[in-house]
Amino acid sequence: MADTSAKTSAPAPWDGEDAVKPAFFAMRAQLLDAGNTETALAVGEHLWLKIKVYAEGGENKLHAHPYQEHSFIVLDGRARFHGPRGESKELARNDGIFLPAGSYYWFESIGREPLVLLRVGAVMAPDKHPDTRIMPDGEWAVRRGRSETFISDDVAYRDGAYYP
Repeated sequence: MADTSAKTSAPAPWDGEDAVKPAFFAMRAQLLDAGNTETALAVGEHLWLKIKVYAEGGENKLHAHPYQEHSFIVLDGRARFHGPRGESKELARNDGIFLPAGSYYWFESIGREPLVLLRVGAVMAPDKHPDTRIMPDGEWAVRRGRSETFISDDVAYRDGAYYP
């Protein structure tokens, strides 16, 4: 018979001041006529979600994130994702891409309407900064943190227009 004494003497995970609690969020973002924004929706120790809006452009330089796996899901608009060997794929609403750690890519907005993306990232090396980027020429950089909000210098919000 299994010993269950440790299980019955420990507090339930929902008890006490230090209990882990869920975090709720809404995937709502203001649409843009110019520029791009990136807003953290939820950030945990190993996983984070962001909503990104692009009036035009995208992440237009080939790069990889060696210490995170991540995915983009198109919520609205259209994007074209590119790989280092000529790979190219157009994504529309509800399409996505999964990028294993170290996978090189870049993308661009290709529709007439703003591109709205859900970006999900996961830590692969807890002792390394997960937002580290490496470029094909070997240059390394940390662009920004997981919980930071980013608004481009040229942003122009579309008055009263939001996703969803």
